[in-house]
Amino acid sequence: MADKEYTYSDVSEHASKKDLFLVVHDKVYNASSFVDEHPGGEEVLLDVGGQDATEAFEDVGHSDEAREILDGLLVGTLKRQEGDPKPKSYASGGSTATTSDTASIGVGLYAIILIGGVLAFGAYKYLAAQQDGQ
Repeated sequence: MADKEYTYSDVSEHASKKDLFLVVHDKVYNASSFVDEHPGGEEVLLDVGGQDATEAFEDVGHSDEAREILDGLLVGTLKRQEGDPKPKSYASGGSTATTSDTASIGVGLYAIILIGGVLAFGAYKYLAAQQDGQ
């Protein structure tokens, strides 16, 4: 069944909670069974139901586990036709740079918090030793 081709028109007909298709990287997924289980809530899926959800999916930065769940919902591929929206590229250098910049910020923030914690603990121990000495 995963080798079936769908047009944007076909996908757009499946935009309700009980019948929800979406497109991610030109693959068509039936998310109907996952709507109630989605950690981000059903509204997130319903907002992109019946359309290309690639940008929304990638912007969130889903885990490998989420991608495996998505693979299990695959029902076919998108057959692009004249007049369809152009696909957005996520393999470009700009996207990768953003990801690594975000990772660098995360590591830097983690280091600052860790150093702050060590300094606070040191100050606590120093003050405790001062109290015991009096």
